[in-house]
Amino acid sequence: MWYEILPGIGVMFVALLIPGLATIHIHKFTNGGKEKRIARVPWQWSLMERDRRVSGTGRYYDSKGLENIH
Repeated sequence: MWYEILPGIGVMFVALLIPGLATIHIHKFTNGGKEKRIARVPWQWSLMERDRRVSGTGRYYDSKGLENIH
């Protein structure tokens, strides 16, 4: 019957889900606990460059807050 395909669909769903979830967790691990930021437009790129400059460490994901703004 039609319901016999459900286990196969479940296995395929999990197999396709694992790479996406693994990528999110790898980015969080390598970027100091934050997801990877993607600059698709120039405005987003300028915000990332600002965060890199303000952080004091040269990394956009190390946000320090207002105490680093000179």
